[in-house]
Amino acid sequence: MTLLRMKDLRALTEDELHRRISEAENDLLRERGVAAMGGAPPSPGRMRALRTNVARALTVLSERSLLAQEGRRR
Repeated sequence: MTLLRMKDLRALTEDELHRRISEAENDLLRERGVAAMGGAPPSPGRMRALRTNVARALTVLSERSLLAQEGRRR
């Protein structure tokens, strides 16, 4: 899994973002399970990339919700 760019994430719909988040979290859970059982993960940088992707997608969702709230206030 490669790092997703913010530009690409902002182009996705909300449903696609939620799907990407759940996929990345499932992959991260699997990677953590391998590491917890004492095995070396095949790609140590993959865990970091997964965490970063989840954080970026959640940031985009948060930005959208803040914009929606601000739009309702005006």
